[in-house]
Amino acid sequence: MKFLSQYAQTILNVLAIVGIIETIVLILGIGYAGFLWFRGILPAVLRLGNGLTKRKIAIFAKGDNVNSLKSLLSDSGLFREKNVFEITQKGDLGKAEKASVYLVYWHDWSADIEKILDMKPDSCALIIYAPYDKGRIPDEQMKNLDGKRHSAVTNFRGRLLNDIVTAMITTSYDR
Repeated sequence: MKFLSQYAQTILNVLAIVGIIETIVLILGIGYAGFLWFRGILPAVLRLGNGLTKRKIAIFAKGDNVNSLKSLLSDSGLFREKNVFEITQKGDLGKAEKASVYLVYWHDWSADIEKILDMKPDSCALIIYAPYDKGRIPDEQMKNLDGKRHSAVTNFRGRLLNDIVTAMITTSYDR
């Protein structure tokens, strides 16, 4: 009996040491996961939150297209209506200086895209919306747009929201 008691005590001691090691590994794993979360996910979430509440979106469109795009953004519930403003004519281009995201309806502004590209700051995101039913963007213009930082071209309305949110996460803004 004494032998079994010592054997049981040895097993309990070994299990206690294994338990301590497992606890240390668990604590280190939780700490490392927390470090990764604070280093990786938290900054993206903060940038997105700041982007949705503070950043300005300039919609370059004319006629019914401007109202359609503006309602798409406001109906999503992601963007504050006061942060979305429209530019409907060449004379209003100066208003876009305070925006950090440009949303351009291609077929309304294709003739003036060079002016928009020239005034766009490097840190500003440019999203071109060119619906399929209105025709393609010419290849030389696509090359020109591809040469600009933070630019995206989309043909689908549903994709617009994704591109805008992604642009807000990946570009910086002035505080």
